[in-house]
Amino acid sequence: MHVVSCGGWSSDAYWAARVCRELERAGHDATLVCRRGTEARVISRARSLGVERIETLSLRTGLRPAADARDLRAVLEWLPGADVVHVHRSKEHWLAAIANRVSPTRRPLVRTRHIVQPIRPHALNRWLYRHATDLVVTVSEAIRRQCIAAGLVPQDRVVALPGGADGERFRPGKDGAALGRELGLPVGKPPAGVPPAGVPIVGLLSGFRVMKGHSVVVEAARSLAASGRAFHLLFAGQGPFEPAIRDSVARAGLGDRATFLGFVDDPARAVGALDIALYPSLESDGMSRVLFEYLAAGRAVIASRVGVAAEVLKDGESALLVPGGDAPELARALDRLLGDPALRRRLGESAAALAHERLTGARLTARLIDHYRRLAPAS
Repeated sequence: MHVVSCGGWSSDAYWAARVCRELERAGHDATLVCRRGTEARVISRARSLGVERIETLSLRTGLRPAADARDLRAVLEWLPGADVVHVHRSKEHWLAAIANRVSPTRRPLVRTRHIVQPIRPHALNRWLYRHATDLVVTVSEAIRRQCIAAGLVPQDRVVALPGGADGERFRPGKDGAALGRELGLPVGKPPAGVPPAGVPIVGLLSGFRVMKGHSVVVEAARSLAASGRAFHLLFAGQGPFEPAIRDSVARAGLGDRATFLGFVDDPARAVGALDIALYPSLESDGMSRVLFEYLAAGRAVIASRVGVAAEVLKDGESALLVPGGDAPELARALDRLLGDPALRRRLGESAAALAHERLTGARLTARLIDHYRRLAPAS
């Protein structure tokens, strides 16, 4: 039973849904418990991934005595039918821990830490992590080290499991030209503002937030355009920073070299249209799902040397790595890849091999199942 209290389709919600789907594919019964009222934002997205068993709880933010009591009763009813309870945020962590405390049928409790945010080592958290939690899973090695450094989790009870791309949807070999046409990037002689045939597509799929590095991409693209390099920028996503980036693109004179797709229903299609995929985050991005999707799709990737990217990628082998926030270095890496199609192919092949060997949701879940079996050997 996975419990996730997200109000929107965050990386936490995706990770929980992806794992539930992969558990079902592996022949296990998996129930995803979501926050009530998130049918459009979370539950429908989980169903689109193929998750079949979904329940809801109130999971209201903060201390809500009446709603929390109802949720606790529901969890107590569900516990006997579960082998493992896996939680993703603080609300459900405490709910499951208290249910285990008062239930005659205690179940192993697993917590995933998705974010780079230190755990406060106060007395309540010491009980929650040290005594009530059987295993902590982190989405990067840096978060794992952070948990250990806090002194709340013994080293042998915290494990890093990076990855989570849908290995069925994100695969190499897709027809990028055809996908480009579907996305409004036609071949042949294009109208003004549309890239000509054969121009490499450089793309970033991400919500428009400052930490995602869109402004660094625009600055790097401005210098490349001034040098005469041919390319076209593709931005997919939404967010509060989008108007500022659109303005930056216009002021940099890149209006005829950029397309903004907005929200995309099928990110695999957009990723498949890219010749070069960018992960320019300014700081650690927790799970970094889009990075794993780029890799699984066999794209040539340029990534900031931050967070999980620095942990799983080797510069010059599976990607090109640059310092986060360094526009000149990003421009140099882009210039190198734009001028070397053979290197793009080699990096893409290496990226796909790495992802499908280690970083898909299926691979991650297989390792997670091993941990579940150690916690609940009779299941």
